[in-house]
Amino acid sequence: MPKISHIANLWSLVGIPSPKKEWSLERKIAAVADAGFDGITTALTPEHARLAAKHGLKDLLGFISNNSGKPAEYAKAIQAQKDAGAVQINVQLDDEDTLPAVAAKNWIAMMKAADKIGGVVMSLEVHRDTCTETPEKTYEIARLYKKATGKMIRINFDFSHFAVVKHIHPGNYSSYLLKEAALVENSEQAHCRPFNGHHCQVPVTYKGRLTDEIKSYLAFTDDLFKLWKSAKQNQDKTLYVCPEMGPYHQGGAGYNITGLPPSWPDAAILRRELAKSWARAK
Repeated sequence: MPKISHIANLWSLVGIPSPKKEWSLERKIAAVADAGFDGITTALTPEHARLAAKHGLKDLLGFISNNSGKPAEYAKAIQAQKDAGAVQINVQLDDEDTLPAVAAKNWIAMMKAADKIGGVVMSLEVHRDTCTETPEKTYEIARLYKKATGKMIRINFDFSHFAVVKHIHPGNYSSYLLKEAALVENSEQAHCRPFNGHHCQVPVTYKGRLTDEIKSYLAFTDDLFKLWKSAKQNQDKTLYVCPEMGPYHQGGAGYNITGLPPSWPDAAILRRELAKSWARAK
């Protein structure tokens, strides 16, 4: 049966409980375990691995942000994440003005480096200000990668970016975002940031209750999980799902904005709601 692993992004705990009294790394990881997560994602270090093991978190997902376009740096970055315990690695690649042909070439080089190292699964993340900032660029990279290698690219879909770029609405979340079904089914990571067509991140709760926005979003994740679970190749696989709630940043530069609930409590509630969505998806 397909399995889900709930992954907390340590980024969600930035500034928790306050910027001046931010928790230590160990307290953050302990809080992640207490909230029922199975693992963490970040740019991993050996200290993350040590504390995750101490607190019973079994799944470590690494992170690479590479905007340099220098394939010579790929192997070192991959090896560092593997050495810190990563078996899955999420990658934000290149820049928003990188041509799909160049990005596909770079991803092929990164995959060759990963294959030589072995023991890691690489996923290209959908994200603004990278080579995958739009659906058109992302799907063109996927096409070029398959043409060159004969293999389907593995993408970590964060659909919140596409949702804002394309100004979609609850009535067409699933029909628009899941139309490239084979690519979705081939994923092993999913960044589940709740969105609407106007905002890349919407609040999970308001005055202690689920928001209308999150209810519409969870109807979409029902469809997302149903699609992924229905694929024959996923019957013995795990989907690593991160309830991706970004924190507030000084000056209003973050995903979270003034007046919304803090990122970490909402991320913990979202984890529970995504577990329910997974159970509904049959």
